[in-house]
Parts: sequence; structure tokens; C-alpha cells
Amino acid sequence: MKPRTRWEAVCTVDDLVPESGIAVWTEEGPVAVFYLPHRLPALFAISHTDPFSGANVLARGITGDLKGEPVVASPLYKQHFSLLTGVCLEDDTVRVKTYPVLLDGNQIRLEVRANQRESIAA
Repeated sequence: MKPRTRWEAVCTVDDLVPESGIAVWTEEGPVAVFYLPHRLPALFAISHTDPFSGANVLARGITGDLKGEPVVASPLYKQHFSLLTGVCLEDDTVRVKTYPVLLDGNQIRLEVRANQRESIAA
């Protein structure tokens, strides 16, 4: 059975920085939202936590493109994470969580697990 999810508003379009990421908070923890206006889709979201250091830094990483894949380089140890799959390009046994992103008017929404109370009420 698939867990219940919901679309959580995390920021507005005005909060986004082109070619960069911002850190937002969700009930699941910190998430890095990236806006790459030259790509379609232009919005990506991955966990903000670098799995190699445990630090919440991925939103501050440098975005780029490796062999056609949109990536962010961790600002600490420079590993590249796919913004599509979350897989580390240098070590494919390591990945960060990815989140579906939705542009809803001026709101940026992420699909996150519904909390226990919402699941019971539904």
C-alpha cells in the first residue's frame, strides 16, 4: 500500500534564485529546492542533507550539468548528486531523497508524506 502524501507549500516563486538552490523546511526535514530556468522541468527538490558529512548544505552547492544530467555539487566534499534521481555520480550506492515539485500559482509545493493525524482523518 502506497503511503498517503500531500502537496506542502514551501516557498514562493519570488524566493527562488535562478541557477541556484534554497533550503526549505518540511515535516520530513530540510529540503533543497533548485530553480534551473534553462531546463524543462525547471524545478527540482532533493534532501538538503549531504549523506557524506551529515551537514545540511546541498542547497548551497553549485548546480551544473554532467553528460546531460542536472546535478548539484556538494559544497563540502564536491560529490555530484543528480537532481533527477538523487544518485551520487561518484558513488552510485549513495543517494539523497528526491521530491516531486509542483508550481501552483505563485506557490512552490513539494509532495511529502501526510502526517499521522492527516492519514487517520482521511
